[in-house]
Amino acid sequence: MASPPNPQPSVVVLGAPRAPFRDFHYRFLRAPWWLALSAIVLAFLILNAGYALLYLWIGGIKHARPGSFADAFYFSVQTMGTIGYGDMYPSSPAANSLVVSEAVSGLIVSALVTGLVFSKFSQLQARVVFTKTITVAPMDGVPSMMFRLGNERGNQIVEALLHVAMIRTVRTQEGMTFYKMIDLPLVRERSQAFTRSWTAIHSITPDSPLFGVTEAQMLAEELEFVVSLVGTDDTSLQPVHARRHYSHREVVWGARHADVLSERADGTIVLDLTKFHDTVPTRASAEFPYGLRE
Repeated sequence: MASPPNPQPSVVVLGAPRAPFRDFHYRFLRAPWWLALSAIVLAFLILNAGYALLYLWIGGIKHARPGSFADAFYFSVQTMGTIGYGDMYPSSPAANSLVVSEAVSGLIVSALVTGLVFSKFSQLQARVVFTKTITVAPMDGVPSMMFRLGNERGNQIVEALLHVAMIRTVRTQEGMTFYKMIDLPLVRERSQAFTRSWTAIHSITPDSPLFGVTEAQMLAEELEFVVSLVGTDDTSLQPVHARRHYSHREVVWGARHADVLSERADGTIVLDLTKFHDTVPTRASAEFPYGLRE
């Protein structure tokens, strides 16, 4: 049950003040592990290279080859890593002062890196997968919009709360374009223990914002749907959240998602995750005789 790619609408922000250092922690947490670790290694090498240049400038490193950047760099690494000196050691007041400066810098950098790595490692990511498409089909004789989500971990998300909103482009009386977000109530929006599969249903009744919207009208208005899930992981007791964005092109009319649960003759329940994203056509697939609701 691999998670499908979830393309988000691209947004370009103009005029916002840039604050790369103020957002460094946020960017570090959002970065993939390979990029975060590469940044730490690169910063370590650059900092030691800078100190190596200072050692070359002031000298005072016993047994270091004159003008050898490699010896100065290795000496800097030994100092910052508190490894302990071998053949090379500081032999002048200036070199000892620089060693003190690097030792303090190494202590601060080590503390910062430890905090960053721990905060990233302890950051819990929910493994919630959403179906690739939303379906619109009758459910118990009522036209309904449906999608399915699943928990890829074997644990539970307790008190899981699901929220669905529709984004609709409207024109105000003043002629302004306005992106209106409308909540879509669900038949069941809360689960005490979300374990494997959950089918979310929004009934398209006369009081629904989708009442009367046809497939052609949905495409013309470029409706979008945003789904969010929040809850508490029962293993770590940390809050978890997941989000999925559906465009109007990801809505399948006259179909429902295939059943993933079945029962064998001996009473064993079978969960077939290979059908998680599959859809099957419904009998009344083409009849949604409603007009567009203003």
